[in-house]
Amino acid sequence: MRPFGKTTGWAVRGLMGTAVATVAVAVAAATHHRRIANVRSLAAQRLGEYELGDLPPDREYIVTADDGVPLSVEEVDPADGGAPEFTVVLVHGYTLDRRCWHFQRLDFALCAAPRVRQVLYDHRSHGRSGHSPRQACTLEQLGRDLDAVIRAAAPEGRVVLVGHSMGGMTIMALAEHNPEIFAERICGVAFLNTSAGDIGRSGLPRPFLSRRNPVMLAAARLSRWQPDAVEHVRHIGRQLIWSLIRRLAFGHEAVEPARVELMDSMMRCTSLEVMTDFLPTLGAHNRYAALAGLQYVKALVIGAESDLLVQYEHSEAIAALLPDVELVRVPASGHMTMLEQPELVNEHLLDLLAQLTGAQPGSRGAA
Repeated sequence: MRPFGKTTGWAVRGLMGTAVATVAVAVAAATHHRRIANVRSLAAQRLGEYELGDLPPDREYIVTADDGVPLSVEEVDPADGGAPEFTVVLVHGYTLDRRCWHFQRLDFALCAAPRVRQVLYDHRSHGRSGHSPRQACTLEQLGRDLDAVIRAAAPEGRVVLVGHSMGGMTIMALAEHNPEIFAERICGVAFLNTSAGDIGRSGLPRPFLSRRNPVMLAAARLSRWQPDAVEHVRHIGRQLIWSLIRRLAFGHEAVEPARVELMDSMMRCTSLEVMTDFLPTLGAHNRYAALAGLQYVKALVIGAESDLLVQYEHSEAIAALLPDVELVRVPASGHMTMLEQPELVNEHLLDLLAQLTGAQPGSRGAA
């Protein structure tokens, strides 16, 4: 984490006055740094007591979507109790939930330059949110859900959006649905392992995402006809599924098993019916034009060189259409970069926030 302090100066005359002022400033700065360091150390110890994916929020509540589906939302305040400069909204991906942001929650909470308030929520039919009608399992609706969360959880002040995979697509759907909010409220956006369209050209195979894929059609029908039987089969094949998750979602380097287990846990909480409900909208996703709504927003695009699901060229395509953007290629990482290489990802996310300090929505770059 970056050190910080309050710069203080006195205009004094004479050698003695200058010496006294210098000593006073040094003592005050050292005391301030020790106090902040102690606060952050205690906060880190307190947060470090919790297992992966089990961090407690400061507040948890329900935001009702425009079609009545309850969305589970939580907020996390700066650990040192200071006033936040931003609200950061973290938007998770397909079949996951907000627990996937464990390492980002830790570093954002401990960040003091700038301080941020975090808002995390679960997509409809994911995590703790309510079940959605099948016809409403679309990226268009997810964009409207994000709009509702921002208006309820961050009704004023500057907002930064961070989206992973389908979460990034949700941000694009918001830009398509309500581009004005990016000029009025949003000052920064981060896209992690996501795509603006042409899914299936590389990475996720188009036949898998097709509405006409007979395997997925059969799975969807079976999951609605005999959901308990389907989930029983998933339980029996848990070890195989765990191995597939390790192979498909992470890179070739060694990965802590607990991180794979967290993803497995999130996916086990997502029924096969929900998985198949969202496949058509992912296959039809094409929002290159919507990126125009982000023309005045500072952006960070992170892709991974070993992502088998959404390959790095999708990140390149997004970055090519944004005027004020940093493109980051994460080496030896797979689709779950924020879990697999959180230190590198968080370094760039915190840099984005630092650059946005003082920047206003609708203006390029940092003030």
